[in-house]
Amino acid sequence: MSEPILDLARIGHAELLTPKPEESLRFFVDVLGMEEEARDGLSVFLRGWGDYLRYSLKLTEAPRAGLGHVALRAWSPEALERRVAAVEASGRGLGWIDGDVGHGPAYRCTDPDGHVFELFYEAERYEPPEHLRPSWRNQPQRYVGRGAAVKRLDHVNVLAADVRANRTFAQDVLGYRLYERIELDDGTETGAWLSLSIAAHELIYVADAYGATGRLHHLAFWVDTREECLRAADIFVDSGVRIEAAPSKHGVAQGFFLYGFEPGGNRIEVTTGGYFVYDPDFEPITWTAAERARGQYWGVQTIESFHTYGTPEIDGEG
Repeated sequence: MSEPILDLARIGHAELLTPKPEESLRFFVDVLGMEEEARDGLSVFLRGWGDYLRYSLKLTEAPRAGLGHVALRAWSPEALERRVAAVEASGRGLGWIDGDVGHGPAYRCTDPDGHVFELFYEAERYEPPEHLRPSWRNQPQRYVGRGAAVKRLDHVNVLAADVRANRTFAQDVLGYRLYERIELDDGTETGAWLSLSIAAHELIYVADAYGATGRLHHLAFWVDTREECLRAADIFVDSGVRIEAAPSKHGVAQGFFLYGFEPGGNRIEVTTGGYFVYDPDFEPITWTAAERARGQYWGVQTIESFHTYGTPEIDGEG
């Protein structure tokens, strides 16, 4: 077993594109309960009450919905340099940018499918204003309990024309660890659940039903309990948010979930649960098509749109 690559620590933030910026902003503030931290140009920067950096979501106005980029924070300046060298050797580098709100210089690259990643180290920790100052110093922000009151960005799920190629890039170049995957009888890989940490998944690749590239399946935001996930479903209903899949438990990774759509058309998950991997020699779990046909953990069959819909939409989809 080769030594793990431990240069990247976690997801710093994700950029979500929306053609309905004001409606999308109201969703994340009023329904998910996030705080607006900053604005710059066409972007609004939002945070959950448990985020230690300034934000975990960059919401940007764009002609079509989808994923702008995923930003990954390195453990140190030296770790960042090592990953940049690995990316450049892979031929997938795009070069450096000066930085963005809340973080310093970042190196941009793409996976084989065209999803954009930013690698950075320098970042500003969150300093709450007085009305959001917590009563305990080990909590970055006061819990205000607005809407679903999501705590942080949990994971990003992207669609891919070639899951195996993207999974291999994430492992070999970025240093992700593979925890679960799906392989069909003909050897085609249709899903991969990867993580930079002990969490069962932080980056997921699933096969794009249309064979398209660079699309988003969903962004997932964490709450601490199943009851909060159920409460989020009630809030979705009362707020007129279209629910795609009501609360239940995944088979793969065992997370508890609620799926709906924000006004710009992007799929959003409220999630909790799952498992942690502490073993240094954990063997990735490979699921067959027959096993996945069982549906979710309690036997609930997955709705068809979950396998086909992504953003930006394919003409005729939706």
